Amino acid sequence: MTLAPAPLGGSRWHTFPEHGTLTARRFATTAEPLLQGVIDAGALGPADLPVLDEQIHATLALGTRETALPLTPGPDSPRATRELAAQARAIGREIAAWSTAALRRLLTDPVPLPAGPLVVRSHCYGHLLTPAAADLLLRHRGGPVTMQLYNEWLHQMVLLRDALMPFTNWQDVPVLIGPTGLRHTEDGRDTFLTELLVRQIRHSGIVAHARRTLTGTAGPAGYGFDHDGGTVLPAVLDTPPATAPRYLLTWRPDPAVRHSATYLPDPADYDAAPRTPLDQLPPHTPATAPRTLTGRVTAGPVHDGVRTARIAVTHDGTTAHADLGQALRGHRFAHRRTPGPTGTAPRPVAAWDLLRAPQLVQAGDTGGTVDTTGLDGLTVLALLGRSYPRAVVLRPDGLTLGATGRSR
Repeated sequence: MTLAPAPLGGSRWHTFPEHGTLTARRFATTAEPLLQGVIDAGALGPADLPVLDEQIHATLALGTRETALPLTPGPDSPRATRELAAQARAIGREIAAWSTAALRRLLTDPVPLPAGPLVVRSHCYGHLLTPAAADLLLRHRGGPVTMQLYNEWLHQMVLLRDALMPFTNWQDVPVLIGPTGLRHTEDGRDTFLTELLVRQIRHSGIVAHARRTLTGTAGPAGYGFDHDGGTVLPAVLDTPPATAPRYLLTWRPDPAVRHSATYLPDPADYDAAPRTPLDQLPPHTPATAPRTLTGRVTAGPVHDGVRTARIAVTHDGTTAHADLGQALRGHRFAHRRTPGPTGTAPRPVAAWDLLRAPQLVQAGDTGGTVDTTGLDGLTVLALLGRSYPRAVVLRPDGLTLGATGRSR
């Protein structure tokens, strides 16, 4: 016999499964009884909506007095920091909009709490309230019960925002939910935010945070991972490399994935890999060079929970390969500035010749250019994976090897 779930009320504020996943929107909806408890305990009415609306927007925004994420990147901040900050802003605005709509609805169409008034103990995490919200929740008509209910709801929304920051398609991500909502993510969140706020965050740190969001567990430091029902890899695989984020990830659902595995680059240390000087490649012959090349990703077998993947580019019965991890490194490290004049015209290099080079290609003093017109995004990534990732400029129409300047 299947027992019916206990009704909402008392200390029960959600209907989460004991072990399961929810999308962001579904999680926010399932946490609404906390808001109903706040409304009931504080005897709130429609006139109080602007106060609570201002509070959630201020908490989830960046640069406010009440922000839960003291991250204010400037134009010279590391690229990863700027990308994650933009994600935090976008996700925070959307969650705040959902919250405003939920409050407006609950004030006129309340969630039933059959087990009685909601009373939840919530550890204080120091989320700063606006003066108006503090007056409303603590003094005017509120008190300890009202404040703790609101604190728990507010903290859960902050945890939701922070868990989803690495993902471009964050609304589709199946977030792991525990018996206490997202409180099981607190330790991982602390690790992630410490690296983000205190130092230049590594790509592997972003991937590790994404893994904890989906699986609740840690794993080897890699550039992506498989998990039951899908794969997480950098967003550039679906976006033109010249405009794609360098550090953000995309969740790609795939019912055929029934395992867990970490994607590791090969070689692990590209600095130690052999290199081919650019001037040893054959002369560029535009008349015989292939005008279109198309790449595809092929993943290797899983061994001890890890795997590699390659980009395969085929032309006239011959296939060239580039390690996917090395290609993604090349994309992260490539400059986006047009190189200044060097006094010597860069040498034209055929894309196919660079792809077939026996080792990572490194430019000499004169440098080289590769025309990528007509090539798909995966082939451009493969070219980055076959180029030694230093002093490479990625342009919308090609690559320049041997350029100088700071990566932006």
